[in-house]
Amino acid sequence: MNNELLAIGQRAARDAGAIILKALNHPRSPDFKGRTNLVTSTDLHAEEVIISNIKSEYPNHAILAEESGADENNSEYEWVIDPLDGTTNFVHGYPSFAVSIACLKKGIPHIAVVLELPSNRLFTATKGEGAFVDEIPIHVSGNTSLNWSLLVTGFGYEHGRNWEANMALFKKFTEVTQGVRRLGAAAVDLCHVACGMVDGFWEFDLHPWDTAAGILIASEAGGMVSQMDGNEYDIHKNHILVTNGEIHKEMLAITKPVVELSNR
Repeated sequence: MNNELLAIGQRAARDAGAIILKALNHPRSPDFKGRTNLVTSTDLHAEEVIISNIKSEYPNHAILAEESGADENNSEYEWVIDPLDGTTNFVHGYPSFAVSIACLKKGIPHIAVVLELPSNRLFTATKGEGAFVDEIPIHVSGNTSLNWSLLVTGFGYEHGRNWEANMALFKKFTEVTQGVRRLGAAAVDLCHVACGMVDGFWEFDLHPWDTAAGILIASEAGGMVSQMDGNEYDIHKNHILVTNGEIHKEMLAITKPVVELSNR
């Protein structure tokens, strides 16, 4: 079953990716879900194609998608979809965005596909079977020191307490590491941890479709996933910490008190 699910996820991601890349050659006019939260006709078209691929094979599976919301039923399978993670980057032509598709069984990610664009690198994972990019096995970095680490983060659209807390973390981690990057697409960030390009990632205020695929890819590549206070993470939690495992405790020593202070 997993092989068939993965094949459908890959096909859906490739079909959506083709739509997105074709749209790069045309003017991109966004609508606004918020002051800086954009959605384009490309997001909507890509999502329709992904859902059509899935429903053609599994009409009774549940769907949770960023733009169209939830299509719920009693199936133990749920597909969690972000048709275009990093829409703001896409609108501006900045080369960091992705298609993210996960299939959950009883709430646990079992299949993950992230198509990084515009590079067209296809990250995949199946629970218990490892993680891959373009069918080549990948693994997190072996870096054992936070001081020698390169990290990545993101910032939410709402500039409230969590945003302020993340600014404090950004400053602190910039001081004690080799640097912190902000690419603007969480699915890409998680895949970069998985393949060892960066050593750790943290962020507040993500949605299920932002992380459902990426956390499986990162964990199957040998990474460690938790909340920023060390508690267990699932896709409905409010904050996330993903590392190569080696620097997880060092990062938690910094993130945990900031999260606890923000929650008071």
